[in-house]
Amino acid sequence: MAEKYNICLDVGGTKVLGVIFNEKDEIIYRLKKRSKSGGEGAADVEKVIIDVVEEMIKESGIDRKKLNAIASCAPGVIDQDTGVVLFTPNLPWRNYDLAGAMRKQFGVPFYVGNDVNLGVLGEYKFGAAKGYKNIAGFFVGTGMGGGLVLDGKLFTGNQFKAAEYGHMILDPEGPLCNCGQRGCLEAFSSKQGMSAYIRQQVSRGRETLMADAVTDGVFRSKRLKKALEANDAVAMEAVDRACHYLAVATGNIINTLSPDLVLYGGGVIEAVGELFLEKVLKEVDRYCMPAIRSTVDIKIAALGDDSILYGDLALIKGL
Repeated sequence: MAEKYNICLDVGGTKVLGVIFNEKDEIIYRLKKRSKSGGEGAADVEKVIIDVVEEMIKESGIDRKKLNAIASCAPGVIDQDTGVVLFTPNLPWRNYDLAGAMRKQFGVPFYVGNDVNLGVLGEYKFGAAKGYKNIAGFFVGTGMGGGLVLDGKLFTGNQFKAAEYGHMILDPEGPLCNCGQRGCLEAFSSKQGMSAYIRQQVSRGRETLMADAVTDGVFRSKRLKKALEANDAVAMEAVDRACHYLAVATGNIINTLSPDLVLYGGGVIEAVGELFLEKVLKEVDRYCMPAIRSTVDIKIAALGDDSILYGDLALIKGL
């Protein structure tokens, strides 16, 4: 029997990352393209996804007849059964039938799920969360996503809407979030939240290596790492603020769920995760009950940029 291939996609607020898996679950081809968030229409983002898939098929040289399935994430609320993206704060999709459009384009099964749900699932099946039964994941990227595995199963709640604790309100009079509320965890601790803080400090006349990096939106995680290595005061303040609110949110989740593991992933964590973990660990005990905290491990995702892609693969395989 001819070998079949699966294409897995990570669609974020600023990029589309695609890989091709062979039947041994090995990545044999990889492609990453930048995409702008916010200003484009739904069809424009869809075109970027199609372009990535088409380019991967062409450049890898695989026979499209050997394509088994495609899976993708999207940030936001997704009906995993139908593949309709109901709402996403960082992309222009509302009640958008992404799966239908992609099945029509490529003629193979197409699966779609929430990005951080799939990131946590990927780490649970293939990465740092293997062996744990109850996992709460925070993925720090352009936005801030949450994902849950409870009793060994991905928990998505009523109509796949659970674990949006990036929109846990920590200060009702805090900064405005893309979801429309104020003071969400995302508004403090995501790249958007940190970028907003840096822009505010620049507007006050402060100098920072991050000034040009946040001019047109959010920074690249590598730029933040370089600024921190140079002891940039404004960048460090943005990180301190982000980690403080992440510690508060983590404490709330620990008290609420008593998970075996709290897992941090996403682009920011991949770039500066050890620093984030160190700062969160210094604070988190203040915000949860000692008897509950004592049975919780806190780790960084092991698969880096690939967590969600392995979650896509698990979705295709029904794991």
